[in-house]
Order: sequence, then C-alpha cells, then structure tokens
Amino acid sequence: MDVAPPTSAAESGSTTAREPQHPAASVGRQRWSVGHGLRQLAHLPHCGHRPILADLRFLRDSLAFARDVHARCGPVSHGVLFARAQVLLMSAEANEAVLADREGAYCARGGWEPLLGRLFPGGLIMRDGDDHRRHRRWMLPALRREALARHIARMVPAIEAAADRWAAGPHLDVHAAIRELTLGIALETFLGVAPGSSARAIGADYEALVDASAAVLRLPLPGTRHARGRAARGRLEHFLHRLATERVRAPGQDLFSQLCVAAAQGGDAPTRAELVDHMVFLLMAAHDTTTSALVTTVASLAVEPQWQDRLADEIAQVAATASAASGDGEVAEVLRLDRLERCGWALREALRLYPPIPTLARSAAREVTLHGHRIPAGAPVTLFPLLVQRDPRWWTDPDRFDPLRFSPERAEHRRHPGIWTPFGGGAHMCLGMNFAELQSRAVLRALLRRVRWSCGPHDRYDHAFAPIGHPRGPFTLRLRAAHVPGADGEAGHAAPR
Repeated sequence: MDVAPPTSAAESGSTTAREPQHPAASVGRQRWSVGHGLRQLAHLPHCGHRPILADLRFLRDSLAFARDVHARCGPVSHGVLFARAQVLLMSAEANEAVLADREGAYCARGGWEPLLGRLFPGGLIMRDGDDHRRHRRWMLPALRREALARHIARMVPAIEAAADRWAAGPHLDVHAAIRELTLGIALETFLGVAPGSSARAIGADYEALVDASAAVLRLPLPGTRHARGRAARGRLEHFLHRLATERVRAPGQDLFSQLCVAAAQGGDAPTRAELVDHMVFLLMAAHDTTTSALVTTVASLAVEPQWQDRLADEIAQVAATASAASGDGEVAEVLRLDRLERCGWALREALRLYPPIPTLARSAAREVTLHGHRIPAGAPVTLFPLLVQRDPRWWTDPDRFDPLRFSPERAEHRRHPGIWTPFGGGAHMCLGMNFAELQSRAVLRALLRRVRWSCGPHDRYDHAFAPIGHPRGPFTLRLRAAHVPGADGEAGHAAPR
C-alpha cells in the first residue's frame, strides 16, 4: 500500500511521550556546559584543535583529524566538538571498556542525546538499562533467524531486478543506485510500503535528517540544516502515525504491522508513539548504513578486480552445490547466502576501513579511569572506531583492502575485542547486523553474476566518514559483462581514501 505522506511540517506536530532516562543523561544536560566541561577536563591532554575549527576539520577528513589528535595526545584527550567539551578515546582498550560496559559506568543516551535527541528521540540508541532491554526485546523477534528468512526471500527478487537494470548500462552511479535499492527494501520489509511517491518523499526526508545530524549550528533557525531535519522528522512521524492506523485495521506481513497489532492489544507492548520513534530510527539504520557498507565494498573491489573474480567464483560454486544440499524455500536462501564466506570477508574488510558510523558516543555515569586518566562523572566520551580499525598495532598493513585478514587462518579481527566494532558492541550491539550482512551478500551476488566494474581513468573514490559514510562527490563505475573468473591473486593495492 502506498500511503501519501503529509505535505508540510505543520501537519506533523508530535506528542510523543518519552521514557524516563538514565540519571547520567539528565546530569550531563543540566550542568555539562562547554565552560564547565573544559574546567572538568583540563587535566587531560588537549586535542590541539579549537572549537568550530575542530568540527570543520572532522567533517572535512575525519580520519586525518583522528590521526592528528592521536599523534599529539595518545589514546585519551579532550576538546570541544559540536559545541560539547568531551573526552576523545582512541584505543581498542577504550572501545572494549566503554562498549562492553560490564559495570554500568557509561550511558548511551547521555552521549547521543545532545547530537541526535531532537532528530531521533526514543530510538534504541537513546535508551539504557532495563528500559533499553525492554524495548530491544520488543523488536528482536522481527529480526531473528526465522523472520530473517522471510525478509530475505521477499527482498531477493527486488535485488535481482535492480541488478538487471544496473547491468543494462555501461555506467552506474553506485551510491544513488544502492541507496534507492536499500530504501525500497527497508520500506517494503519494515513498513509494507511499495515504491512510489511515498518512497521518494520518505527518502528525501531521511536525507534531510542525516544531513542535520552533522550540522555545526544546532538551532532550529529558519533555513538551517537543523531546521530542515526537524521538519523532516515531523513529516515522518505524521506519516507513520497515519500508517499505524491502517496497519491495525488491515495488517500485512511487514514488521510495522506486527508491532502495531501488538501495541493495539496493550499490556507490556510499546505504545504507538514509541513504535513511531523506533521505526524512524530503524529505517535510517536499515538503509543508510547498509548503503554505506555496500558502496565502500563495491568501491574497494573496483581497485581490486582479482577479488571480484574470487567472489564470483565462490558464488558460482555455491550455486552449483547448494541447491541439492539445501533445497528450496526461505531458509534455503539464507543458507546459500551464509555459504558466501569470502563475500562476508570482503564486506567486513570494507566495514573495517570505512565504518558507516565513524564515532560512537556515550557519557560517563560515574567517575572512571582509562589509560591512567581520570574521567569525571557526566563527561561526554567519544570513541573513534575509524582510527582503531586502522591501528597498525592490531592490523597488518592497515590501509590496505585485504579481505583475507578475516579468514580463519589469519583472523586479525580476533586479536582484541575492541578492534573491529562497526556494529557497536555490548548491550547496544546493532540489532539488524545479521539482516544487513545477508542483504549485502545478496546484492554482491546479484552484481557479480552479471557484471565486473572499474573506475574511470580520472575517477577516484573519495570517502566522507561523517555523519554516515558516503562518497564525497559523484562516483560512477564503468561496467562490463561478467566473464569467467580468473586466477586468484594476492592482496593488492592500498584501499581508496
């Protein structure tokens, strides 16, 4: 069903009720001003970048910014980023301590709310403790193995049809093409909304939301990125409230229908307002981050053509042997995708080099010590996976695209629990991780069955890490019909920056 979204922000006034929050979140918001924060953190090394200029440097080249700060200060420093005095943590040890959070010392909401609270309130990323566990439990059944099999079976025909369209031309704007596909899959799978005018309007609103999350000026002044993002949020809320009414009356096979029916029955189920909050965030996570992962994988394979042949050979082998072994049906499709082991390595390697979310935010719920430095209660802390995932202490030739590092023989990602964290970790590990990987494998399989690709002589993939990884400018691939896979090669060129 194609439900028309509202046409103006005025239609969408939200009355969403919010859950009680982790104590550290309210403490941080009440007293952690820039001046107070700088005084509290003055004992830590300073990152060397002034306010505002630090924001611009981070947005221009997040990896260069992180490398510069780490070279100056080591794994712990402080500075002002996006109008917050905060602790910058750049080590595997810090990733493990903060993400695993075995003693409840960190608060997710306190970290993310100042950045995303106006844009994605009420999502799982904004919840902690028992409240987070309860909401995660509501969402989990729709992303378990049996449900994943149904979702994959529904999305594969759309992926194959898209690949047919892409293969018909000599060139492909890879970011635009994959983003359109992943948005369509997310809308169909999670909302039961078919492609059409609604999908295009929703896509435009999500683009405004993500763009607003990187705004330096975070005031809803007319004409600003933040104001456009908040208006987009309002339209999405209004659209989802209207859709919820229809889904209760006539539920479909989509995730939103299942949750809306449960909410209508009351009890311990989420309220409709909570469901809307979850869906606004889940749809962003389901298509923007997956788009980023797929685009960087395809871009990396463009400069490593021998890996295209390796993956195509694996796909052909699985296709030749899996049918007899696994049969037909929804579960069989998942089993076939599971067997694409090298495709999984390539995806994980792209996620290592280009994590879709380059930094992760928390706040300290109590005073803690990391690397011998005291971090006061209430302090915002920011982790830098994009730096740790290229740390030469843990990774061989870390700037090189080398999927074999994820093979069982090398298993570099297992050298420390905190060195590969593109899906977060601990209680806040990404709920849709398996969904994203299976979807990505299905897209790579469809592409490699049809075409091989390369960059033009003057083309180069230029990656922007923030706010969600994406090409900095247009990125067009040259396509040619698939050929017989060639001989295996060894790990090759440095990954594109």
